[in-house]
Amino acid sequence: MRSCWALPLLASFCVLSLVPSTHGWGKDGHYTTCKLAESLFSSATASAVQTLLEPTGAQDLASLCSWADQVRFRFHWSSALHFADIQDPNACNFQYDRDCIDTNGVLGRCVVGAIYNYTGQLLDYVNGTQTGYNYTQSLLFLSHFMGDVHQPLHCGHAVDKGGNTIEVHWYKRNSNLHHVWDSDMISTEEDDFYSKNVDDLVAAISQNITGDWSTSVQEWETCSGGQPPCPALYANESAQAACDWAYRGVTDGSTLEDDYFHSRYPIVNWQLAKGGVRLAAVLNIIFGQSS
Repeated sequence: MRSCWALPLLASFCVLSLVPSTHGWGKDGHYTTCKLAESLFSSATASAVQTLLEPTGAQDLASLCSWADQVRFRFHWSSALHFADIQDPNACNFQYDRDCIDTNGVLGRCVVGAIYNYTGQLLDYVNGTQTGYNYTQSLLFLSHFMGDVHQPLHCGHAVDKGGNTIEVHWYKRNSNLHHVWDSDMISTEEDDFYSKNVDDLVAAISQNITGDWSTSVQEWETCSGGQPPCPALYANESAQAACDWAYRGVTDGSTLEDDYFHSRYPIVNWQLAKGGVRLAAVLNIIFGQSS
């Protein structure tokens, strides 16, 4: 599953200011995932991440967690790596051989394959197997894709492009179902409950991780039969959540208001929490390896 999806070592991070942003979870969703992860880093992980971030001038991972969205149209090869569309329109599960393909049918070209790939690159970095990759970018891609795989409609149906072709009204504003899950619900939650402050949202989810959801954390951190990551499992969970929550009750032209928002935003928070916990678990394992 390992491939060579990385920018050349000398690629410049000036693209951060040159490329207009697009959205995965949305900027605040990716920030939240990485901020939650940072709070769970071991000291070795925190040190290793800071070393890898030095070329960017950034002080924390969360501030760059949307970088992969900002470069996806400049580096077209990366666009297919943000999602794993379910090819069977009647299925609510992920199957690697069926679903981890790009538009040309190339196997492994999806968010699941990308997570395996960039995990492997960072393990090479830690183990001293220098292969010419830009490991700062490997870290940023992995961190971003660990967020993407937990957004249910990044594992939505191929027939509607993960909800992108389902036009809806979010309250009184035109949107589409994918954007509702990427950004609209998070923005509405911040507006209604957190005075438009994403850090207050992060703090609330963090409190749940150490409180009401703490009994789930060990399950999130582990994989059946081995160490994390297990992105096929994450994608399978998201595909099921897409059917159970994202698509349910929605048709083209639907108006989504309080009933939809209040029943779904807890699922958004749950998925953000899982993404943050799992990202920390993966990086803690990677940077706990002997160099």
